Amino acid sequence: MKVVLAGYNVDREALDEVRRFAPGRLDLTPETLSAAYARISRDPRPVEELRQAARSEVDKARRSNRTIIFKMGHHSVAEHAVFNFDIGGVSRLAIEEIEKFRLCSFTEKSQRYIKLGDDYVVPEEIVRSGKRPLFETTIRAQNALYHALYAKLKPHVFAANPEAAADPGRHALLDGWAKEDARYAVSLATEGQLGLTVNARNLELMIRRFAAHPSAEIQALNRMLAEEARRVAPSIVLFTEATPFDAETAASFRERAEDVLGRGRTRPARVRGPAREPAVRLIEATPDGDDRILAALLHAFGGRAYDRGRAEIRRLSVREKRALFLTVFERMEFYDFPPREFEHGVLTFELTVSASCFAQIKRHRMATLTVQDYDPSLGATVPPSIEAVGEGSAFRELIARTGLAYAVLKEEAGTAAAYVLTNAHRRRVLLKVNLRELYHISRLREDASAQWDIRRVSAGMARLARARFPLAGILLGGKDAYPELYRKIFGRLPAVVPPKT
Repeated sequence: MKVVLAGYNVDREALDEVRRFAPGRLDLTPETLSAAYARISRDPRPVEELRQAARSEVDKARRSNRTIIFKMGHHSVAEHAVFNFDIGGVSRLAIEEIEKFRLCSFTEKSQRYIKLGDDYVVPEEIVRSGKRPLFETTIRAQNALYHALYAKLKPHVFAANPEAAADPGRHALLDGWAKEDARYAVSLATEGQLGLTVNARNLELMIRRFAAHPSAEIQALNRMLAEEARRVAPSIVLFTEATPFDAETAASFRERAEDVLGRGRTRPARVRGPAREPAVRLIEATPDGDDRILAALLHAFGGRAYDRGRAEIRRLSVREKRALFLTVFERMEFYDFPPREFEHGVLTFELTVSASCFAQIKRHRMATLTVQDYDPSLGATVPPSIEAVGEGSAFRELIARTGLAYAVLKEEAGTAAAYVLTNAHRRRVLLKVNLRELYHISRLREDASAQWDIRRVSAGMARLARARFPLAGILLGGKDAYPELYRKIFGRLPAVVPPKT
């Protein structure tokens, strides 16, 4: 056996220093790795020699990449080339579009840990509409309330948590709680930044999708990403133009659906207001989910054909099924997750959540997540702490003012009106998640250290999941609750207790 570290991420400025000393070098590109690895399937030479050959003949490596990717259709070789992008000066709304892509890595400026300034993006659509003064006046009022709220919330949070306030090591945590509730007042136009790591195949997809996006900000981002990538690796980022499928399908479907559903039918009244629309609804779940997961476990570990395992499981009593599940759970610690066979149990939730809450849900990219636009008619989420410091009325007045501005901007600037909406405004989300991934969400987002909004939504999903998977879901819960959950089932604490945060 032999393992060789073939490459790793290097800061671009370090590469530029190398180029200054060796200006003729062409091999400082990830394209050589793609070309070398593509040859593994047909060239018997050791892979180190294939890499050496690609580095010595970069033009030939680039031609090979184009042939393999463009003519032969083997896009997977582009996944061996990885890019790191610094992205700054983009709106919170644009960041949501960037982070839709599953197979990428993102680290984003946190509005929970960093005190915000007053920076925001003014979209071109707003400028062209002639409504920039209305837009900026509204944004400035939101930012002013953010600063006023933070000034009141910080001492309130410290006073409400005297034990934590007595520990200087936990002051940053308490300060973060004040920031995270104050941020509900700021807009989706607020500037942010992130680090993006992406392989060439997914970067190409991102660029192509962005080229078809209606937002001027996203189209500008598309051009910058494409230019940066082509400068370094022109042979593996090839298909970057908008396609009719990406550019036209959504609008075409919307128009056809309105035509079909509107013809001779009475449209249902629109549900309005948070009181009539729960934050979490279970739409559907795998029937007989506990049985199916046990059958999958028998298939993997018991050597049965799946149908035979299903038949055997159906004949067991609840007590016997529970004993099988406990065998799986007995050695599980708070940092462990159930085996992959739990992915055969699937749940679909409709969530009505604030932008602040959605910012955390979207990080769970192994789920299937589809969304509607933000909709002011769904109301806004008011953090309880804002009510507690006597600023609930001021907050709701700001939301009402924002709603009026949104209505005007919607008429004049279309979908760009969403930039003026706040982190408190809501959207509907359809989340399809397997039980194994829900364990991950529950451990992380139901924990006492999690933000209250996502904690409430995660607890709602876990409660509904336990009703459908009463055996497979018995250990759902935050990591802080895990020892007590385990003790109730097994009569003892687990071997490892999570540290307090």
